[in-house]
Amino acid sequence: MSTKNITLIVILALVVILGWSGCNGYNGLVKQDENVNNAWNKVQSDYQRRSDLIPNLVNTVKGEANFEQTTLTKVIEARASATQMKVDAKDLTPEKLQQFQASQGQLSQALGRLLVVSEQYPNLRANEAFRGLQAQLEGTENRIKVARNDFNDAIQAYNVKVRSFPMNIFSGMFGFKAKEGFKSDAGAEKAPEVKF
Repeated sequence: MSTKNITLIVILALVVILGWSGCNGYNGLVKQDENVNNAWNKVQSDYQRRSDLIPNLVNTVKGEANFEQTTLTKVIEARASATQMKVDAKDLTPEKLQQFQASQGQLSQALGRLLVVSEQYPNLRANEAFRGLQAQLEGTENRIKVARNDFNDAIQAYNVKVRSFPMNIFSGMFGFKAKEGFKSDAGAEKAPEVKF
């Protein structure tokens, strides 16, 4: 065999290996990207569940208490704002994720005020519908936390793949970029002070 033939065989082998690695790597990146999209959809689904529970909670509170209208109004406004904020999984920029998190944070704060103020009404606390809704809301908040953690795990697995060698070469060629997950809100490291 001549050196030309050996060189040609080596070049062809390298092209085949690179082509196989590129296809395999691309498919792996697509799979990781779809995992991120799926995790994001679950996050949005759990936020939607919370948003769907709020009208029932507000109506139960209205029916049982001569309640502070401003608190109810803030909950309703925060819910409206949170449901209007839509972020597509394909366009998860840090700015959009921060806006989404801020609108959901406002809703969380309004709900917190609603639940704290509701402690002043013994009839409301004894109302079975209110207690059931409160338990569902609590469960939903836990689901949201789990969904956000799962989303961050999917983001981490995706980012590791996108940034690792040699995939970082292929990911750049195919337009896959590192993504950002949820971060805690500013001041979240300090425990809230509860006063009655």
